[in-house]
Amino acid sequence: MKKFILGLIVGLLLPVVGGYLYIKMGMMPVATSAAELPMERKIAGMALHARMHREAPKDSPVPADEPNLTQGARAYVANCSFCHGLPGQPATNAAKGMFPLPPQLLNKDEMVTDDPVGETYWVAANGIRLTGMPGFGETLGSTQVWQISQMLKNADKLPPSTMAELTKSASAPVPAAEQKEPQKSPKKK
Repeated sequence: MKKFILGLIVGLLLPVVGGYLYIKMGMMPVATSAAELPMERKIAGMALHARMHREAPKDSPVPADEPNLTQGARAYVANCSFCHGLPGQPATNAAKGMFPLPPQLLNKDEMVTDDPVGETYWVAANGIRLTGMPGFGETLGSTQVWQISQMLKNADKLPPSTMAELTKSASAPVPAAEQKEPQKSPKKK
């Protein structure tokens, strides 16, 4: 019986010590360009969906009408499009440098139109740790987050006025960054 208990203790401690050494010796990939850990996406997804299932609101207090969808589009352009893109546009350079790559929420393959609006609201309000997705619940307020969530829920069937809000900033020319010579500090005598 002693050998069994000793074997059980060693069997439990060995992976913990090995994991600690793996991290402590700098072997764990942490750069956005590094390969994923085995099951990293699966474990993170399970944890996220379990938490959302428990906490996400079921119903929206904001109706999915044209004024709210258009306001949601304006708020999306101002706060979300930098990472999540605009219709028909490629991912921004900032988004390409993130891991995981933020979903391009207005491109057909990555829309969240099938997700319950409460889950989209939960993500936008709370953010997701270690992904670069901030929580906007405090900075934008509940109504704006609901408007964005409703706009994303209905992204495949937006009215023309809402689409115009999303596409006018995408078609606006982006000024080229000016290259300035660094100023030299005056020479001291």
